[in-house]
Amino acid sequence: MDIIIHKNITRYNDAEFVDETDIIAVEFPLTIYINDVEFATLVCTPDHLEDLVIGFLASEGVIRSFDDIISMNIDEGSGFCHIESKRDIDPNYFNFTKRVLGSCCGKSRQFYFQNDMQMSKISAAKVSLTPEQVITLQTELQESSDTFKETGAIHNACISTPDGIIIHRGDIGRHNALDKLYGYCLRNRITVHDKIIVFSGRISSEILTKASKIGVGIVLSKAAPTDLAIDLANDLNITAVGFIRKGTFNVYSHPWRIKKEAE
Repeated sequence: MDIIIHKNITRYNDAEFVDETDIIAVEFPLTIYINDVEFATLVCTPDHLEDLVIGFLASEGVIRSFDDIISMNIDEGSGFCHIESKRDIDPNYFNFTKRVLGSCCGKSRQFYFQNDMQMSKISAAKVSLTPEQVITLQTELQESSDTFKETGAIHNACISTPDGIIIHRGDIGRHNALDKLYGYCLRNRITVHDKIIVFSGRISSEILTKASKIGVGIVLSKAAPTDLAIDLANDLNITAVGFIRKGTFNVYSHPWRIKKEAE
């Protein structure tokens, strides 16, 4: 399925209106059924859909590993994904709207939702980066973002080591981009505790929580974090680095992972 299409537009430039054709990002709804029960609808960019579904289900605790999936059938024409899973869904457990008012098992008091609190992980990652590696990884992400350059409508993210990008994914939904990364790692049995997430957008609490569920210890972005994201990063032992631009950046939490020299 195409992830971009061409549409006729009218552009205003230099006091003139001009009819042109522009490149537009495709927005695609995908409804997931698990053991014949409707579970969720994701609005996404229609590529790497298997990775997206696997990552989403794992981050929500529906599956614990790729082996929990018996079969998966994605019908792009109808926008449905049918999953046969070894695990049944407990509708009382997967309550996406239940507020959390306190901490649990030593985790942060900053969580909004019950499922986020239960699925997030306190990072034990020992990985570190030099300032040069921080800047290089962010530059590599921006240079690899071809669809964003064409449309301006895609969030980009990658999983990397200190030495370079392993896998890059993009999506109209910033959380979807991270789920695609997570799904790829699960499907290919790639360990993530020693990896880094490099991201194109702001580090919101939602993004920081996703990173925690995936299990990384460092999140890099050219944009800024929110106050709640910083609180979560401090509580979950994640190093959040933002405003990576023109050779400078800010470290908002656990700066011990950013070192002047490589270990």
